[in-house]
Amino acid sequence: MDHLVSPSLLAANFGNLDSEVMMVNKSEADWIHLDIMDGVFVPNISFGFPVIRAVKRVAVKPLDVHLMIVDPDRYLNQFCEAGANNLTVQYEACTHLNRTATEIRNLGMKAGVAINPHTPVLLLKNILPYVDMVLIMTVNPGFGGQIFIKESYNKITELRNMIDKGQYNVLIEVDGGIDTANAIDLIDAGANVLVAGSSVFKSKDPAKTISRLKKLI
Repeated sequence: MDHLVSPSLLAANFGNLDSEVMMVNKSEADWIHLDIMDGVFVPNISFGFPVIRAVKRVAVKPLDVHLMIVDPDRYLNQFCEAGANNLTVQYEACTHLNRTATEIRNLGMKAGVAINPHTPVLLLKNILPYVDMVLIMTVNPGFGGQIFIKESYNKITELRNMIDKGQYNVLIEVDGGIDTANAIDLIDAGANVLVAGSSVFKSKDPAKTISRLKKLI
């Protein structure tokens, strides 16, 4: 399949959020990525249900929601009602990951699991049959604009081999320091979905940058 591009609204201009979402709507992007941070699991606070609902009212593309929060099970239904199409939880935050992933699917959303840079992909072996996507964080989560961790390439390749060997229908998403300079290498390593925040919204022409990420030019 062709790779997907999911611009992250964490780097968008929140003073003009409607127009930022409409720009993504008109672009070649596939999804809209939203990072939810609680100030506990990560040292930052982003936004919650009111913003997700506001984005959903304007968005014509699926909402790709990543929860960087403790005890995400308490809010799965609320994120579904707010408009999430994909819901990704952190491996490190879930005590009963299988149950969490199953409930996400039962609610009608695609289930994803994310791992931090220090977490080995081998730990995901037994959860792959129960998720639709794995998000490999290529920076330490919490803040946008960080430098890509180059060791992530090895993790992507290792995970791709695990998925292919088990013949699982699981996408590999990558997030953190993604730009037009490393996009091709990430796809070659095995990634399917590119999340890009600062490199898109801080560029002179965000729609053109999205197009370049989509076409790998």
